[in-house]
Amino acid sequence: MKVAPFFAALLALSLSAAAADKSYQVTGPVVEVTDSKIVVETKDDGKWEIARSAATKTAGAIKVGDKVTVKYTMTATSIETKGDKAEAKPEVKKEEAQKADKK
Repeated sequence: MKVAPFFAALLALSLSAAAADKSYQVTGPVVEVTDSKIVVETKDDGKWEIARSAATKTAGAIKVGDKVTVKYTMTATSIETKGDKAEAKPEVKKEEAQKADKK
């Protein structure tokens, strides 16, 4: 029984799943906190508003003024294509344009 290919496939699957869930974090004092959002003030970027849900893991009670680190991911909720704004014009070769200018 060959086990190595199974573990190689499992490792590849794990690595691809980890790459899909890129995480970020922001640290600073809490400016506002509700059941549905937390607002954190940063030194450089101003105020960050991040959505919360009942599934958000929280260690202890959060109050305005507490310094926190919020870990989050970005996930698309919808994607809409806009299509071409205008139909592409056929390219005119440089030589043809020069000939037209000489006439």
